[in-house]
Amino acid sequence: MDYLAFLLAILQVYKALCEETFWDTTIRLAESMTLECVYPFMAILTQAEWFKIVGKQKQSMAIFHPTYGVIIRTSYKNKLHFVNSTTSLKDVTLSFNNASKADVGLYSCLLHIFPHGSWEKMIEVVQSDSFEIAESSNHSHMTSSPGNITLTYDLPVNWAVQQIKWEKIQPHQVDLLVHCNLSEGISYSRYGKQILTNCTQGIRSNFIIIINATASDSGLYRCHFTASTGENESFLMRLTITDGKTDNQYIVFVAVGTVLFLFVILIVTITVISYNRQSTTTGVPSRPINL
Repeated sequence: MDYLAFLLAILQVYKALCEETFWDTTIRLAESMTLECVYPFMAILTQAEWFKIVGKQKQSMAIFHPTYGVIIRTSYKNKLHFVNSTTSLKDVTLSFNNASKADVGLYSCLLHIFPHGSWEKMIEVVQSDSFEIAESSNHSHMTSSPGNITLTYDLPVNWAVQQIKWEKIQPHQVDLLVHCNLSEGISYSRYGKQILTNCTQGIRSNFIIIINATASDSGLYRCHFTASTGENESFLMRLTITDGKTDNQYIVFVAVGTVLFLFVILIVTITVISYNRQSTTTGVPSRPINL
């Protein structure tokens, strides 16, 4: 009996060691910082609560309820507030004022969604100078107009890829867009926009689709994949999304220029015809008009 209990304990330890924790967003500590939490799908938010995770415990920081309003815990009074909860019931982003080293740590945004149940996003605040990454030769650049945008990367042919991770990298934060476990065919995402991906065994290329992407989605993206042998590699992609204004302004400029040109041609034609008619009536030979 003791031997069986020992084996169960070993299995629990092994399971804990093998479990991987995903931080959906990693943010650089700043005096004024924003912890983003946006539910990306259509649903009804019944309540949202923010926690700071200390050890194995969750310390409640703030609660938002669509009907009963906002509660800020005493220790966080005058230090944080909800940014967009009054304009969007799916956006419970939290803003910090006068943040300090004491605010470094792990945070949880827990949403209660009808009819889907609970939805949690994990955020890590760290002390770091910047998350900027030097763009090496192993990167590409893509320009697109707003809409559904697809980012694709061809996987190495001779690698048995097991996990793929797509991230958006900004100087002040890194967002996990989607994590794909190919061996189980499971994808995970807590990003504020809907992300589609092909997470199935045997794929030779992996893609993500950013739904309804706008100019704000421009930036640096990273695809990181890991093989069963432990080998790993990353690929960077710079995405630029035009807002369409430049193209529209160019079209308007060309159209106006064309109209003005045709108008000038019309005036010149009318002038020439009128001059020729006057010359014929008076009997004076017409001479060409030097323009």
